[in-house]
Amino acid sequence: QVHLVESGGGLVQAGDSLKLSCAPSGISFSRSAVGWFRQAPGKEREFVAAIDWTGGLTYYEDSVKGRFTISRENGKSTVNLQMNGLNPDDTAVYYCAAKQDMIVIAEALVMRESWYDYWGQGTQVTVSS
Repeated sequence: QVHLVESGGGLVQAGDSLKLSCAPSGISFSRSAVGWFRQAPGKEREFVAAIDWTGGLTYYEDSVKGRFTISRENGKSTVNLQMNGLNPDDTAVYYCAAKQDMIVIAEALVMRESWYDYWGQGTQVTVSS
């Protein structure tokens, strides 16, 4: 059984930083792509960032580009999302998603929720003004 567990959320002030982590368990994703999505109350779930299985290709939503950084930890399956310069518009539940056995990757693919095979339960990020 495959599980994705998000951690690192919390309550911060505008301008602060948080680092979210996505830890897979159950199996090793040897060729998986990982994406981060977020959903604010009453809003649609939206794409945030994604990374391929090697860590060599990354993708970002325009609104977070330059502020958020997605990365893979060396020697681990864990994928992190470093979020800097947070503002209240970043308040949302953040979800980790994984695409197993990635063959090809492109921005048009990673932005689609339906492309991913597994989803975590989410972690709350709240940014106060």
